Amino acid sequence: MELIATAESVEQGKSLIRIGVDTLYVGEDEFGLRLPGSFSREELKELTYFAHQHHKRIVVAVNALMHNDRIEKIVPYLTFLQSIGVDAITVGDPGVIHLMKKHAIELPFIYDAQTMVTSARQVDFWAKRGAIGAVLARELPFAELQAIRQQVTVPVEVLVYGATCIQQSKRPLVENYFNFTNQDHVKQPLFISEPKKEETHYSIYEDCNGTHIFATDDVNLLPQLDKLVAAGLTQWKLDGIFTKGQSFVDIASLFIEARQSFIEQRWTVDIQEQLNSRLLALHPAERSVDEGFFLKDPSDVK
Repeated sequence: MELIATAESVEQGKSLIRIGVDTLYVGEDEFGLRLPGSFSREELKELTYFAHQHHKRIVVAVNALMHNDRIEKIVPYLTFLQSIGVDAITVGDPGVIHLMKKHAIELPFIYDAQTMVTSARQVDFWAKRGAIGAVLARELPFAELQAIRQQVTVPVEVLVYGATCIQQSKRPLVENYFNFTNQDHVKQPLFISEPKKEETHYSIYEDCNGTHIFATDDVNLLPQLDKLVAAGLTQWKLDGIFTKGQSFVDIASLFIEARQSFIEQRWTVDIQEQLNSRLLALHPAERSVDEGFFLKDPSDVK
């Protein structure tokens, strides 16, 4: 069982490594999507060195939507990542893969095309072209996850905690709104709700890649870990984009406790309920959680 966690800073990344997270997922906003923090090259170098000292891995996000201006800058960035010895990158744009081959840049890559990764055949298509793994779409029910896992030839990652993006626009919609209404740009968390469903609160996040809208409920699969283990889905991703600081580190530690319980074959309903209760206490009060698409019938997902 591999625990993969985002990091918002070098300090948080080091804390996550110290408590037992296997892989840190970090990057720079210009080349990676929806990151809790944008890391400078010096910070990436420092964190990579620290992780390797502790026999842990660094995966760097290179999964942005690569318009012409980005793709022209990508080769120097990839060359830098190769020089500091990062363990892998995530890629969704075939153009990036083409440029790595053209320039003989030897970086293992994990295929991450967001909502598009929904079948074993797609995963294996990229595995045959060098991918060492894939990030599965967040909208897949457990039945589909099981079926994909039985057919793929490389590891596949499943989100077990964190927010799910449901829409992205290249436009800076939040900034445009404040400019249009002659208001100062508010930096605090922003939400929108559906007119007929006032209880909805879709989070809005904006960075240099545009505007991102997230589902009302964050994903929490801690109560479902036994199903994932039984199905062989053992790459678990924790995303801390909306869970900040020590709270995210403490939540990661709960999944580490859970993993140890499975390793020692002592996982019980009582342990699951206790860990889940602690997670809910640490989770941001303004955000709700559910299982996302995990428990849905595939025929109901339209």
